[in-house]
Amino acid sequence: MPATPHGPRDQERAHRAWMRLALDEAREAEATGDVPIGAVVVGPEGQVLAVGRNEREALGDPTAHAEVQAIRAAARALADDGGGDGWRLSDCTLVVTLEPCAMCAGAIVLARIPRVVFGAWDEKAGAAGSVFDILRERRLNHWVEVYPGVLEDECATLLRGFFAQHR
Repeated sequence: MPATPHGPRDQERAHRAWMRLALDEAREAEATGDVPIGAVVVGPEGQVLAVGRNEREALGDPTAHAEVQAIRAAARALADDGGGDGWRLSDCTLVVTLEPCAMCAGAIVLARIPRVVFGAWDEKAGAAGSVFDILRERRLNHWVEVYPGVLEDECATLLRGFFAQHR
């Protein structure tokens, strides 16, 4: 996996590589009947700390969104490793195939994640700029850098295909 990006071109390359991993997770979610959304938490050196996928159907848990699953796994990984700052993912990047919803954006803020990279926009429930902008809400105690539209077409196509089959 790419190391921490240093310039704009390196950053774009890293974001695309990490998004491909998130897309792999999204496809795994689809295989279990869940909406195909995947997420990856990347550490400060560019290492993958954790992955997550939608598991609401698989687990019968309305909070089992890809972002929440990845954040929980990353916090556990850091705790098990003895590194990091406990539950704070303050040096991490979250990469997700769909713009986070309000619940996930809240979890991102509470986990102190400084950067979010996402693929497709969610015009119905997105909370990173389309419907709400929780990640950059100045009244909150933490703000997030947002990098939208990474492999957007591929992410959106996966979601459109899933919903076309389920309507």
